[in-house]
Amino acid sequence: MSKKLGLHIGGRRFDVDVEDDFAMFLESQMQRDFKYEGNNDSKTMLQAYVRQSYELYKQNKKIDEMLGKLTKEF
Repeated sequence: MSKKLGLHIGGRRFDVDVEDDFAMFLESQMQRDFKYEGNNDSKTMLQAYVRQSYELYKQNKKIDEMLGKLTKEF
């Protein structure tokens, strides 16, 4: 099954269909990063993108550190 989530950006509504198990996570992230019931401007979108990219960067860095430790052990 899938669920439709929507967001207003620059006065236009954009909807995306996502799997149910991902929808709950995505919806909570969207509520944290955006005006979920209101309009969002480009600056808000860019800030959210940079925040999420930084989180991904930190996760990748942590994974690389963990893999480096594992490879040294074996």
